[in-house]
Amino acid sequence: METLNNIVLTIQDYMSNIVLIIALAAAGIWFSIRTGFIQVRGFKRGIKQVFGGLFSKKGEAGNDGMSSFQALATAIAAQVGTGNIAGAATAIAIGGPGAIFWMWVAAFLGMATIYSEALMAQRYKKIGDDGIVTGGPVYYIRGAFKGTFGKILAGIFAVLLIFALGFMGNAVQSNSIAASFHTAFGIPQWIMGLIVAVLAVFIFSGGMKRIAKVTETMVPFMAALYILGSLIVIFYNWRNIPLAFYEIFVGAFAPASIAGGAVGATIKLAITKGVARGLFSNEAGMGSTPHAHAVAKVAHPVEQGHAAMIGVFIDTFIVLTMTALVIVTTRALPESYNVVEGGYTGAELSQFAYSLVYGKFGEIFIAICMFFFAFSTIVGWYFFGQANIKYLFGSKAVPIYSALVCVCVFLGSLAQVDLVWNMADCFNSLMVVPNIIGLLALSGMVKKVHDDYFNNFLKGKPSEFSTKND
Repeated sequence: METLNNIVLTIQDYMSNIVLIIALAAAGIWFSIRTGFIQVRGFKRGIKQVFGGLFSKKGEAGNDGMSSFQALATAIAAQVGTGNIAGAATAIAIGGPGAIFWMWVAAFLGMATIYSEALMAQRYKKIGDDGIVTGGPVYYIRGAFKGTFGKILAGIFAVLLIFALGFMGNAVQSNSIAASFHTAFGIPQWIMGLIVAVLAVFIFSGGMKRIAKVTETMVPFMAALYILGSLIVIFYNWRNIPLAFYEIFVGAFAPASIAGGAVGATIKLAITKGVARGLFSNEAGMGSTPHAHAVAKVAHPVEQGHAAMIGVFIDTFIVLTMTALVIVTTRALPESYNVVEGGYTGAELSQFAYSLVYGKFGEIFIAICMFFFAFSTIVGWYFFGQANIKYLFGSKAVPIYSALVCVCVFLGSLAQVDLVWNMADCFNSLMVVPNIIGLLALSGMVKKVHDDYFNNFLKGKPSEFSTKND
C-alpha cells in the first residue's frame, strides 16, 4: 500500500506541477485568442444570462434538460467545494499571498476554456437510451476523433471521471464533512457519514429534476452565507485590506519581500501553487462541468458558454478570494505559516483565521460551510459520473452506480485513507489529458459556433447552431 501510494504521489506531483499547468494554461491562452478574449467581451452577457433567470420559474428540469441557471448551479455545486476553503489556504501557506494573484490569472484564462467546453458540450449533446438529454467530453471527444482512437480516448476519460469524482472523490468530500462536524460539534464521523449517505440516496433517486432543484436552491444560499460570513471578518480587519492587496500583488513577483510570508516562498512556488489550486478549484479544462452545461435549455450554445464563464468567476474571483482575504487580513499567517515546524495548512489555517474574529464559532461556521460546499459537490460529481456510466453501460446501470456512490460516501466518512485521497487527486489530473486533447482538436468548431452566434444569431440571420427548434 505504501509503495502504491508513493507511486501515485509521484505521478500526481508530476501532473499537477508540470503537465497540468502547461496544458491548462496553454489551452486558456489559445481559446482566449481564438474567441477574441470572450471572458472580457462576453462578461456582461454572462452576468445577464445567469442573473436574468435567477428568479425565473420557467424551464424547469425535465427529460429535455435543465434551465440555463439550473445547469450552472449544478456546475457551481461541483466547482465550489472544499478546495475553496482548504485550497486557497494551502496555496498561501506554501506559496505566500502572491499565490492568490496567480489563482486569478488561472481563472481568467480558465474562463475562455470553460466557455469552449460548454459550447462543445452543447454542440455534441445526445438523447440517451432512456430518452433523457445527456452530454459531456465523451461525446465531443468522439466528435473530434472518429473511429477507434476516439472510442478509446472517450472510454479512458469516462473511467477516470467515474472513479475520480463519482467514487473516490465523493468519499473524500464525505470525509471532509464528517471531520469538520466532529471537530466543531463532537459528532461521531460515522453518524455524519450515514446522514450524508441517506440525503444522497433521496436526491439521487429523484433524477435530474431533483438534482436541479437542490442545486438551484442550495448554491445561492451557500454562496451568500460564506460571502457574508467572510465579509464580516474582512471588514472587521478593514485596516489590513490595503496591505492584503499589496501582499498579493507584490508577493506574486517577490514573495521573499513580504514579511511573514510562507517559509521558502519563491516566485516559482507562488506561480505553481497558485495556478494549480486555481485550476483545480474552478475545474476549467478538467472536463467535469461540461456534463451540466450540456443539458442546459438555451437558444444557442454560446448562451450557456457565457453562463459557464460566470461559474468560474464566482468560484475563484468571489468565493475563493473571500478565503484568501480572510487569511491575509486577519494576519493568520505570521503565527501559523511555518509548514516545516508543523504550522496550520489547508482547512485548519482557514478555521484558525476565522476563529481570530469569531472565536469558537469560527470552527462551527467553517463546519457548516464545509457541509454545504462538500455536499453540493457530491451531488454535482454524482451527476457527472452518471452521464459517463450511461455512456459506457447504458441507463440500466445507473441504479447500481447510485448505490455504489452512496456506499463510498458512507465509507469515506469513517477515516481518511491517504491512498484514496491521493488517487482521487491523481485520477482528477489524468482525466484532464483526454479532455484537453479533444477540446483542442475541436478549436476550429469552437470558433465556428462562436462566430455563428455573433455574426448570425444575434443579427436574426439563419443560424446553423441555434437550438430554438430542437
